Amino acid sequence: MATASKSVSNACLRPKASGMAMVLVVSVIFLAVPGQTALAEDGISAENTVRLKAAIANDYRSAKNTARDVYRHPLGTLSFFGLKPGMTVVEIYPGRGWYTEVLAPYLSGRGQLYAASWAKDSKSKNIQRRLKEYHAMLTARSDAYGQVIVTELSPTKTNIAPAGTADMVLTFRNIHNWMKRGYDRTVFDAMYKALRPGGVLGVVEHRGNPEVWPDPQALSGYVDQDVVIELAKDAGFKLAATSEVNANPKDARNHPKGVWTLPPAMRLKDKDRSKYLAIGESGRMTLKFIKPE
Repeated sequence: MATASKSVSNACLRPKASGMAMVLVVSVIFLAVPGQTALAEDGISAENTVRLKAAIANDYRSAKNTARDVYRHPLGTLSFFGLKPGMTVVEIYPGRGWYTEVLAPYLSGRGQLYAASWAKDSKSKNIQRRLKEYHAMLTARSDAYGQVIVTELSPTKTNIAPAGTADMVLTFRNIHNWMKRGYDRTVFDAMYKALRPGGVLGVVEHRGNPEVWPDPQALSGYVDQDVVIELAKDAGFKLAATSEVNANPKDARNHPKGVWTLPPAMRLKDKDRSKYLAIGESGRMTLKFIKPE
């Protein structure tokens, strides 16, 4: 397999063809229309949709998190990835638990959720604070989160779940951080190792402008979609489908503080606040990969 740095450099040298990804793939398109959410045509049953809607509406979720559903589209996103009861799922870097609040109740009693979080021995004060907050969330509602298994993920700790056991690995807006720190290849290899043959890797990431040469470190937070596809392919994955469920055509992707100019970070604070609130959260790629049988 090629290294991640090679993947990025290859993508940088590749000409941009009208902003279209240079892959041949049958795409399943989801339109982010307010009040309407299309579901994946991959065997998602009506019963499962009801269960997923109930998990999204459960009272474990904070009001602050549910307010962001309009930008993150959890029903359309998780349906597109093919989430079903009984699955073993790995959530990569759950942060403050936005998706854990949905996934843990959904899988409770009918599946298993692994949360691949930061290394416990990290020297970063920010990481230690995040770890403390996440564990506090899990222990505060053991009835909802008691079955979550927390594992560690770092450049040197990659056993995020028993090898070959996961049905699905999910990563939400993390890849730019791995690229910045130079361990993107390590994480993609770890995700591939955890999945069973036929398992699904679901990716959501801030999508960069295809007309701009991609930054190998993704310092703006935006990542070229072709770069993500090549990173996954280098690890052994095959691209199965793409979705526009998390797209935002209002996002021009040229903000002074990168993706963090937009909500929820709003790093310019009150400067042009109404302008960036009107744009909303970033436009994102939503990609579904398969580990070959």
